[in-house]
Amino acid sequence: MMQTTLALFLVVACVHAVSWPHGKYTLVKPNLGCPPGWAEGWRYQDNEDKNNKNALSSGHHFSGSFGKNIKTYYCSKIKEEKVTDWTTWKIVQWPKGTYCILRKGGKCPKGFANGHVHWDDEDSGNENAFGGTLPDGDYGRNTDIQYCCRTDGSSNTPIELPTSKPFYLVRKSSACQRVKGMNVRGEYIKTDDEDKDNKNSWSGNYPSIATGRNIIVYYCYYS
Repeated sequence: MMQTTLALFLVVACVHAVSWPHGKYTLVKPNLGCPPGWAEGWRYQDNEDKNNKNALSSGHHFSGSFGKNIKTYYCSKIKEEKVTDWTTWKIVQWPKGTYCILRKGGKCPKGFANGHVHWDDEDSGNENAFGGTLPDGDYGRNTDIQYCCRTDGSSNTPIELPTSKPFYLVRKSSACQRVKGMNVRGEYIKTDDEDKDNKNSWSGNYPSIATGRNIIVYYCYYS
């Protein structure tokens, strides 16, 4: 009887297991790491030298180094999980809601629209650098990152995503998207960008940011 109950529990657990949605995309890496099998990368931004005002939310959970210059890490899903049972396999799409992810592979997943943010990094003695696998963008003397955002559902309606490890989404509106089974808190990264002839820009369906000579990007941390 006990074995039958255990087997039934395992079947129910498998039925309700939630996998990461189909396709290629990138999320910002939390300090507890990327989902298993995802590719990792980093971007080092050389921020304004004079009277630098870089800032982060108190008690943040970002993986990286954050001082007068900022090094941010990323997690990219670039391959699908191996299918072991084709009779139960189905393509899982990103659920409707109000949130953003980072683009990978040249196009946004179904349901998202594309936008970008351009950071005018420090001109003098620019030491920008990068490594590993990064979201779509331009990583030269300045930084340009491509995003995928959607607003086809209420942020107050919880969506289903994997809950086994903490993760970040990028905020799209004034509120974080709710996720079933996860606590959420808002966090941000502020970069002090080039003072002289600043060329920060943003267009398309971009995330919730504070715009101007310095950029603040707002994130949602799920745990």
